[in-house]
Parts: sequence; structure tokens; C-alpha cells
Amino acid sequence: MDQAELSIEQVLKRDIPWETYMNTKLVSAKGLQLLRRYDKKPESARAQLLDEDGPAYVHLFVSILRDIFKEETVEYVLALIYEMLSANPTRARLFHDESLANEDTYEPFLRLLWKGNWFIQEKSCKILAWIISARPKAGNAVIGNGIDDVLKGLVEWLCAQVSSSSSLLFLSFLFVFFLVKLKQPSHPTRGVPIAISCLSSLLKEPVVRSSFVQADGVKLLVPLISPASTQQSIQLLYETCLCIWLLSYYEPAIEYLATSRTMQRLTEVVKHSTKEKVVRVVILTFRNLLPKGTFGAQMVDLGLPHIIHSLKTQAWSDEDLLDALNQLEEGLKDKIKKLSSFDKYKQEVLLGHLDWNPMHKETNFWRENVTCFEENDFQILRVLLTILDTSSDPRSLAVACFDISQFIQYHAAGRVIVADLKAKERVMKLINHENAEVTKNAILCIQRLLLGAKYASFLQA
Repeated sequence: MDQAELSIEQVLKRDIPWETYMNTKLVSAKGLQLLRRYDKKPESARAQLLDEDGPAYVHLFVSILRDIFKEETVEYVLALIYEMLSANPTRARLFHDESLANEDTYEPFLRLLWKGNWFIQEKSCKILAWIISARPKAGNAVIGNGIDDVLKGLVEWLCAQVSSSSSLLFLSFLFVFFLVKLKQPSHPTRGVPIAISCLSSLLKEPVVRSSFVQADGVKLLVPLISPASTQQSIQLLYETCLCIWLLSYYEPAIEYLATSRTMQRLTEVVKHSTKEKVVRVVILTFRNLLPKGTFGAQMVDLGLPHIIHSLKTQAWSDEDLLDALNQLEEGLKDKIKKLSSFDKYKQEVLLGHLDWNPMHKETNFWRENVTCFEENDFQILRVLLTILDTSSDPRSLAVACFDISQFIQYHAAGRVIVADLKAKERVMKLINHENAEVTKNAILCIQRLLLGAKYASFLQA
């Protein structure tokens, strides 16, 4: 059977020769006694045993995973632990019991992430996430020796799953044993869902956020943010957005979110999603990001005020969502009041998608703001030139050419500055563009660059 399709129930139907393991001294006599009391017993009986002697069972299970390498046995013990924790995740605290202070309860699971088959990897990953999340805390400090290395190792594996699975070639970047061809839709890929599920639990840990960002993991999340319809894809979308929300508290991650298409994708999700938990986590993310950097301007440009107004008319039951919608609405109103026309223009240029908004042709805008183009060594002017090199959108190309010509017209040293930035060669390439609007504005820009605004004004639209 394909190990990706192996279920907990199928594994637990096996009969494991525990007596043989005791005879070979891989399981102690006490361990065998514990196993006989626990294995194949009803859930209520197992629950009572865990209440009475939980740390002893944790020690036993971890010892078996450390000392026994037979795949069927490893799968069986992982299934026992997974069943135990999924029934009651608070039992993960048993792994941090004082009696286990000298026991490395992380090591077997971390090792199995890289050595086991897919069933073993998946269950080890989920179990590790439960155990790590249950670590005891003293005040604001988290107790646990060597945990940073464990978390970094887990993040490394999680990033490998997301990275390789999204390529539609491999579920594991470093493993040759698990090749999945996506020619059979009935055989779903599991790498991305389990990785995202675990990350959504672990990204609240500072060291995980740091390791994830350093591993360039944030960019792996962005393609997963898109409207979903099936229950499975909705859960993946929710947990992906939950990851983004957790990252919205971490400054280095925020820097990446600001320069990617994260905001556009989140906006599309919240515009089309009817699942309350998805809408809630996206709105909470927007609320976090609103006061930071250029996010407020991005939200205004993306039409979020109108979307928020529409969302408020719907019947949501979640009080946190309703409060967040009200706070976001007020925050956006305040942002709109404070946003200058050049801030809006700058945001549009930085996003790289230009349109014929009124400010592009307003005389007062250029007269009042042309010196703002000097900020950060003519950053906005340089971005306009980059759009000419990289954009395939005719409207963006036409508007960029026009704006460069406007800068030449209204800035005292416009021609010299634009010439120094090697704009002529870039604009010349667009003179024979197939789109008439691009050609027209490229010619206007070249005329102003070569002749000056005074002699080229007759070409202006």
C-alpha cells in the first residue's frame, strides 16, 4: 500500500510482537507490562491509564522509537502517540513532565522527519508540533533546553515540504524515495497541507518566525493565498492566512509582505470568501498591518474601504470579526484623510500597476509634488524606468512614459536627470510598440527629452 494513503486505523490493526522485543532486550519487562495494559484496549481504558501513569507511557513510546527501527513497529508506535494526542492535545504536556527531564523527547521525531516514509514523516511532524506547542512557560519565558535547534530543524523540513510540493514535482526537496506524480487527482499531495498546518501552530514561536523568514519561507506562502471552494482547500487557505497573521507581528516578515503581492491576494480572498474563519483571520491581519509602512495606502488603493463596508452588511456571528471590521473601517477613514496625493501616487508606482488616475494629468499635482521625486535618490523615477523594462501591461507602459514626460516638463532639471538615468534608450524601444497608446506616450516622452517641454507641448494629449 502507498504509505501516503496508510491510515491510523489500518496501522493499529497490526499485531506487534512485543514479547520478542523484550526477549531481545529492546523493551524492558516493565515496558512490556505497560504495553499489555494499554495496547488494543478501549479508548476509555487507555485514557485512564494515561491519567494515572502518562509520563511512563511517554518514556516507553520514546524509548521504542529510539531503539527499534523496524518500520511497521515505528509506524505503530507513532499511530499510538498520534491517536493519544489527537484525542486530547493537552496530553502533549506529558512529554515535558519533570520525570523526563533527562530524556530527549524531541530527538526520535526530528530524526524520523528525514528518515521515515511519508506516514512516518507526517505523523512525526504533527506530533512534534503538538509537543513543542505544549512546552511549559514561566512568565513570558519558555522552558526547554536545546529547543532552538529542534525548532530550526523542524522549520527546515517544513520549508522543504512547501517548496518541493508547490513545484508539482516532489513532495520532499531532499528525499528521493517520495516522488509523487500529479497525474492521478484521486491521490492528493500531502506535503503542503501538513507543512502549513504545523506552521500555523508553530509560527507563534519567535525562533520559528526567525528561522522561517531566514529560510525565505514567506514567499512560499503567497502563492497559496487564493479563493478556495472545496473543504480541503478552504482549510489550507485558512491555515495559510493564519500563518500570514502570525507573521504580521514580526518586522522582518512584514518587510517582505510589503513588497510582494500578499495584500492583493488577501484582498481577493476576503472579497470572495464566505467562510467566517477565513474572513476573520484576513481582517485581523489587515488590522495589524494598517499602521505599518505603506500598507494603509495599499489598502486604500485596493478598494478595501468599500469591501469592508460590504462585509459589515453581512450576518457574522464572531464578535472579534465584527470589532475588527469596525476598527479597520475607522482606521482606513483616518488613513484616507492623512494620505497626501503624492503618497497615493507613490504607492501606485511601487506596486507596478499604473492606470490613468486623475493625478497623472493634473497640473496642480505635478507643480506641487515634482520635487518629491527627488526623495531617496529619485526612487520613484527609477521605479518608473524599471516598469518600462519589466512590465508587459500596455496601460502601465503608457502611463509610465507619460509620467516621465511630465517630470521633464515640471522639474527644472528634468531633462538632465532623466538623461543621466539612461531613460532615452528604454523609451526608444517602445516607440514601435504594437499598442498605439504606448507608442503615443513614448513619442511624447522622447520629444520632451530631446526638445524640451516648450517645443514638444503640441504633442501632449
